Amino acid sequence: MKKSLLTICLAALAVQISFPTASTAKEAAPQPKIEATVHLDQVGDPIHPFVHGMFTELLSNMFENGIWAEMLSDRKFFYAVDNSETLTPTNSKRHQLRWRPIGPESSVTMDKEEPYVGKQSPLVSLAAGKNGIRQAGLWIENGRSYEGRVVLRSESGAKVSVSLVWGNGASDRQTVVFDDVTKNYAKYYFTFTAGADVQDAALEIVGEGNGSFEIGAVSMMPADNVEGYRADMIAILKEIGSPIFRWPGGNFLSGYEWRDGIGDMDQRPPRYDYAWNTVESNDMGTDEYMTWCKLIDCEPYLVVNTGFGDAYSAGQWVEYVNGSVDTPMGLLRAKNGHPAPYGVKYWGVGNEAYGEWQLGHMAAKHYVLKHNYFAEEMLLKDPSIKLIGSGASVPEQSSQYRNYHKPFQTQLPVEFLGYFDWTGQLLLNCLETTDYMSDHIYPNSSAYFDEASQSWIPYKFDFLQAIRLSTNRVKNSVETMKKYEELIPGLKEKPVPYWIDEWVPGRGAGFANTIGAAVALHEMYRSSRYVMMGGLTSFASLYASNDVKATISATGLLFKLFIERQGDLPLGLSGNVPQPALPGTQFVDIPMEPSGSPTYPLDIMATKDSKTGKVIVSVANPTEEAQSFALNFDGGKPAKNVTVYALAPSKMADANTVDNPDVIRVQTRTEKYSANITVPANSVILYEYTIQ
Repeated sequence: MKKSLLTICLAALAVQISFPTASTAKEAAPQPKIEATVHLDQVGDPIHPFVHGMFTELLSNMFENGIWAEMLSDRKFFYAVDNSETLTPTNSKRHQLRWRPIGPESSVTMDKEEPYVGKQSPLVSLAAGKNGIRQAGLWIENGRSYEGRVVLRSESGAKVSVSLVWGNGASDRQTVVFDDVTKNYAKYYFTFTAGADVQDAALEIVGEGNGSFEIGAVSMMPADNVEGYRADMIAILKEIGSPIFRWPGGNFLSGYEWRDGIGDMDQRPPRYDYAWNTVESNDMGTDEYMTWCKLIDCEPYLVVNTGFGDAYSAGQWVEYVNGSVDTPMGLLRAKNGHPAPYGVKYWGVGNEAYGEWQLGHMAAKHYVLKHNYFAEEMLLKDPSIKLIGSGASVPEQSSQYRNYHKPFQTQLPVEFLGYFDWTGQLLLNCLETTDYMSDHIYPNSSAYFDEASQSWIPYKFDFLQAIRLSTNRVKNSVETMKKYEELIPGLKEKPVPYWIDEWVPGRGAGFANTIGAAVALHEMYRSSRYVMMGGLTSFASLYASNDVKATISATGLLFKLFIERQGDLPLGLSGNVPQPALPGTQFVDIPMEPSGSPTYPLDIMATKDSKTGKVIVSVANPTEEAQSFALNFDGGKPAKNVTVYALAPSKMADANTVDNPDVIRVQTRTEKYSANITVPANSVILYEYTIQ
């Protein structure tokens, strides 16, 4: 459609005009007193517990060097043992320690003819005396016990010593000696007790005698690990109680081979992850994930690889997880030590398949065929499972054009049910094989989209605006599904709720991230008819940690509080101060009406507990000053006492750390009912009422 000269001129002018920030708007006109009314007779669809779910991916800050207790890097020798400065290929994971030769560099070569696992194993020559390998940079604690194993072989019967070293003195180490190492690979076990608090301890493996010895794999963990996981992090996640965790990703998924992650952990090959340019050890695989879900008492949510993966393999994975021992894959699972089927109900069919950044990306018209191929194979193995499609609603697909699809191949927003409407195409062509629809929320935090000029305009959002970016996208997705319902008659008979299984809070550090999470959860509660599941990116934000300690974060406390105290029924809430609109374009980066409650700058949500009848009013104050409001109830009267749960740090930048774990805590108190409420600056407060 041709644009008039006036439209083009106005668009050019808009590029030069700055939208008023929340702070300047407040200066221009004084804020009226905030009033909010809870309508007890306006009850929405039940809030599904899964909205408090989590996203996981096999990246270092989540599993390796995270919740998985393994202390050693590259324990199966993807990289050569040498003195090189850089890793080739590159490894983007943080805190990657290196194996270095002890003795001449030439004494360690990589056996690629008969490796124990993967493509190579270090072969240590003893011709020049005592030689071996070491890895430094390990964090250990005085008096703490560590356990491990090393896989060795030696044609010449070499004597091999394994030492934990925490200083330069002769007594600053413990050593376990293995005499007469056999010519066939075998596992040798060791335990140590650290003699100091050190952040640069080393594990050394040294041989002596004649000939050589070969190292297949090495592992060391704190002895108090819980089935391979860090005990402190397991305790934190269990305390928080998030009901569902998505695994194994993420961009990583499009190159993941699930069969690499089962069986003997030491013989699972390390693989290069081309999505993130890193190495995956495959230590934490399917059975370990299921153990993890049992340890923290959560629902498993598995996602199959529709990138470089194939439908047959997806069906085999379903059978491995859910099949009886009478099936080939169920029998394999039993041989791996898990005879009982896991009974996983929820399965995602791919991840962000719409994205050019995904391995195996293709056009939607081809992907809908692929989705159905996968669904057919998966349902053949277990007809009872529920499938989540790899969707991208119109606003999600449109918003990705800020980084991809250049030059633009279409006008934005993309056309509903058109070539680029990924979710629309899935709903049109895969409705029978889709129970829920995935949608991801990563809003642009540095620009808004101008429809007239078809360009992203750089823009600095202040914090009150930034926390609305994700909530606007939640509401945008809901508006999109309502549009789909108008266009696709089958959705009236078979609704397909969203699984927003990746989302981020409005940008901000410290407690700002926690407030952003609170308002986003509020919006999901309001959207309970359309949003069934949420997956916070990522669960690592629930705690603060280093290599030896962990503590619950403010965001972890928020999720724990909401899981335990929020009601399961959303209630209507009206107010007198609407949230201001953000700049942008409908169905790209803003909804038709601003998200949030009409109580600016506060965000207020009311819920009811269907079991106890209690009403919970949740208030998020994202400002640096206390805010007062009048709270009324339509249809009932609160009892005289109110229970209050408060997350209210002294300043927005506050955060819990391993050194200062109690900076932010939930404060609980009982106070007299009053219709006039003042909430402290930068806070999230829950008020629990008994209605008479």
